[in-house]
Amino acid sequence: MASFEQPEVPVFSTEVFQNEYLPEGGAEVNAIVTVTATGGGTGAVRTGAPADAAVVVMVDCSGSMDHPPAKMRNARDATAAAIDTLRDGVSFAVVAGTHTAREIFPGGGRLAVADATTREQAKFALRKLTASGGTAIGSWLALADALLAGAGASIRHGILLTDGRNEHESPQELRAVLDACAGHFTCDCRGVGTDWEVKEVTQVASALLGTADIVADPGHLAEDFRQMMESAMGKEVADVQLRLWTPANSRIAFVKQVAPSVADLTARRADVNARTGDYPTGSWGDESRDYHVCVRVQPAGVGQEMLAARVSLVLPSAGDEPPRVLGQGLVRAVWTDDMAASTRISPQVAHYTGQAELAGAIQQGLEARKAGDTDRATAKLGRAVQLAAESGNEDTAKLLAKVVDVVDEAKGTVRLKRGVADADEMTLETRSTKTVRVKKQA
Repeated sequence: MASFEQPEVPVFSTEVFQNEYLPEGGAEVNAIVTVTATGGGTGAVRTGAPADAAVVVMVDCSGSMDHPPAKMRNARDATAAAIDTLRDGVSFAVVAGTHTAREIFPGGGRLAVADATTREQAKFALRKLTASGGTAIGSWLALADALLAGAGASIRHGILLTDGRNEHESPQELRAVLDACAGHFTCDCRGVGTDWEVKEVTQVASALLGTADIVADPGHLAEDFRQMMESAMGKEVADVQLRLWTPANSRIAFVKQVAPSVADLTARRADVNARTGDYPTGSWGDESRDYHVCVRVQPAGVGQEMLAARVSLVLPSAGDEPPRVLGQGLVRAVWTDDMAASTRISPQVAHYTGQAELAGAIQQGLEARKAGDTDRATAKLGRAVQLAAESGNEDTAKLLAKVVDVVDEAKGTVRLKRGVADADEMTLETRSTKTVRVKKQA
């Protein structure tokens, strides 16, 4: 375990869990890297200002938000709750989203600075929100990106609420906006009701390193928005990169965040040089995350040993300052003819491999269920029930029990339920990537 303390930033520590022993000729090294940030300062990392943060709240104001009329009222109340949670000094704006995007506060292509007066002004502006028009989420994100870019803050965050499908722009148009916004700000997304598309909302959250969830009952929006804003206000340092160095003749097979949720970062690599690449992790407060790193190495003979990868937490350079290394860990490979050593599976690697399989099994099972493939749906959701039980993922097990009747948990024997509520199925799909941490005794 290694930690590096820098002034005015959280203390980052890294722990590497692996079985470093490979059989003769073995070529794949797996490790779980636990990254923990504790204490430290705030966004002062970049500017020395304790409120070096900016937030844009994007509220769906399409025509469907008026069905029932209480939904729009709940959205206004939720946005007001989020505004009340802002720290003094944080820059913020509110965007009304339909088939176009319109800044309703403060206006003029700028952000307001949070204090008692601007909070009240923003909440007064919310009263003008009405439901009409269509849905083009990409336009909302593009406006938020432009507003946040002009704020000059290091912590840049978006909160997006929608109740419907992205019907007024193509998937390609949304993808292009997400590619343009990636790395500029993080975004938490919420779908309210049951008429929105899970894959669209989770796509936005995944691309922008945020969270996605369902709020089936609009009456619960205010508390959810309050919690989201509290989490955003707890972020202390932004743009932290997971930097991986590998020796010659080795390569990274994949990098995945595996806790608190599964997110594949492999395709997001930015090359630093031929043997080093950066993977984005977004903003950090006091928290801990786990990453699964898989390295393909050149096979070697018994008794040979090598450094398979060096894992660093890096804050990119600001101005003329060099990048800051916030934490570091090592992934090793040792070749042995001791079968007991080389076949031992790291509990952490085994646990998170199972959690990733659990997420995939749920998603594949629900897709098969929607397609009418009962046999495949039953097999995949049964496997999900089995994996949830084995890993102690009780929350996911409870969600699965609303979609299937569990006959034998240990064997993964289930029957598909009939008449499953849309909210229950969408909740399971939206939360399928949420994981539990590996048990301490492991």
